[in-house]
Amino acid sequence: MMKRARIAFNGAVCEAVVEENGQLRLPNGWVVKEEEVVWLPPVEPRTIFALGLNYADHASELSFSAPKEPLLFFKGRNTLIGHRSKTPRPADATFMHYECELAVVIGKTARNVKAEEAYDYVLGYTVANDYAVRDYLENYYRPNFRVKNRDASTPLGPWIVDKADVDDPMNLMLRTYVNGNIVQEGNTRDMIFTIPFLIEYISSFMTLQAGDIILTGTPKGAVNVESGDEVVTEIERIGRLINYVV
Repeated sequence: MMKRARIAFNGAVCEAVVEENGQLRLPNGWVVKEEEVVWLPPVEPRTIFALGLNYADHASELSFSAPKEPLLFFKGRNTLIGHRSKTPRPADATFMHYECELAVVIGKTARNVKAEEAYDYVLGYTVANDYAVRDYLENYYRPNFRVKNRDASTPLGPWIVDKADVDDPMNLMLRTYVNGNIVQEGNTRDMIFTIPFLIEYISSFMTLQAGDIILTGTPKGAVNVESGDEVVTEIERIGRLINYVV
């Protein structure tokens, strides 16, 4: 399985290949341990697309009906941080929660793509934890910037897994753990709008570029997190993304 990460090591940013034993092989041939590097978001996107209410159980959890078409919004690159990074919890927040999401990384320019050809335009997959501060939410259908575009609010990683190594991205288990306790569990097969549908839908009116990311939504299981919590978002065959709330 090919896993590609972006890390900072010895004063330089580089791409690394994650080996089976968890160590990272750098472009110069050096092999370093996970704890010796600073993990960065594995991709630097031009555009980040996010989905609201793309799992019916999550929509129901929030007392909303399942949407009839994708509820899309943009996220800024300022939101992205890497594996083992820290996310601030606003001092006035009363309900801030994680959202374990499968992130689709686009591999090449896509315009007017048909659903049956959509996977040809995918580079690979990674894990996202798209935190939300519900106190600031004005409308579930139009997420306020303060809810979803806060600095360091979206851990991404630890790496990108090539699409060839994921047989069926529409049948992967998602889990979230807070301080070691499982608090969220779901499966990508329960998405309302599938990956091929989303690529066809978005590319019908907006060109997707290599490196762009689509965050595909989260299942039910929203639980408040506090400063000091360790939050692990995990997706089958993709990886485990660790984050700390501060």
